[in-house]
Amino acid sequence: MKLRIAIVAACPYPVPQGSQVLLRTTAQAVQRRGHEVHLVVYGYGAGEDDGTLPVHRCRSIPGMRRTLAGPSWGKPLADVALVATLRRVTREQSIDIVHAHNYEGLIAALAVRKRPIVYHAHNAMADELPHFLRGGRIAGRWLDTTFPRRADRIIAMHDRLADYLVQCGCNPSRVSVIPPCVDADQFEIGEVSDCIPPVLYTGNLDVYQNLPLLLRAVARVRSAIPQVTLRIGSADSTVIPETEMIPIPDFDTLRKALREDAVFVSPRVSWSGYPIKLLNAMAACKPIVACASASPCLVHEQNGLIVPDNDEAAMAEAIIRLLRDPELRARLGRNARQTVETRFDAGTLAERIEEVYRAALTSGDSQS
Repeated sequence: MKLRIAIVAACPYPVPQGSQVLLRTTAQAVQRRGHEVHLVVYGYGAGEDDGTLPVHRCRSIPGMRRTLAGPSWGKPLADVALVATLRRVTREQSIDIVHAHNYEGLIAALAVRKRPIVYHAHNAMADELPHFLRGGRIAGRWLDTTFPRRADRIIAMHDRLADYLVQCGCNPSRVSVIPPCVDADQFEIGEVSDCIPPVLYTGNLDVYQNLPLLLRAVARVRSAIPQVTLRIGSADSTVIPETEMIPIPDFDTLRKALREDAVFVSPRVSWSGYPIKLLNAMAACKPIVACASASPCLVHEQNGLIVPDNDEAAMAEAIIRLLRDPELRARLGRNARQTVETRFDAGTLAERIEEVYRAALTSGDSQS
């Protein structure tokens, strides 16, 4: 049975960052299964949309062009506009089910509450909000215990987040663990050189990404390998000293950055999210160094190197090891690509998401 699905997310779109890449990849995978998918997002983005999906943008808020995560003055206004747009799309497109990404998407769906809701949990607010607000842990815990349980079904991207949401009052029978999907074929496999490659980070520059750890680790690396270059690719325009900043305005630019030989590093330690940047780097056969709390897709020494959280010395040591060993970079990169192809296949995971949709429709009927 063909479904009409509204996928709603309170974010600019398109933006070559993790959440938006996940949003698009998920929507396209569900669309390929024969369903009609409509994206409902903020009224602006960064870069050109590829035109494969119907995109419904809410009214733009003058002066609001922020792509960073976290609170901002324009977000409440944009969220009100998002609710109005979702209500209109639900009515005009005869939507069967609303797939809400992240908290503000869920709140918008609950405000409309015309159709069954699947909540796609990207994080725990008790984990992430303290990075942006003083007292954020208390407020985040309140959000975690108040809103997710109101959805008809919940998708958590890893087991630890699923367990936490159950502790916060979500019915375990309504929580499904489905990792993010990745289309590995969208990423090219570059050559591994015998030369010292750069250290690479791609993604947003939000505080929870923990970039100061990466900067300190690279400073240690330069004591052993002075010529090493740190490249940071982002849609953000911030300038970081002693760093080669790579503007990444769109997905094609991201793919080109990941095609080059490099050691990919993720300094993030926030446990509840799922760094999509890691999956993109794995699909591009990059050797990866990541912290233990934010590397759910990695197995140490098999498809990446995992270091203790916030341990700059261990991170520097792992980076140096990869910079000096092209055979290790190649082996870890091949294994990372294979992991993505077998565990994160978009078609397989879209089928599991479809099962969640049908369960939500059943529970939605029973509640009406």
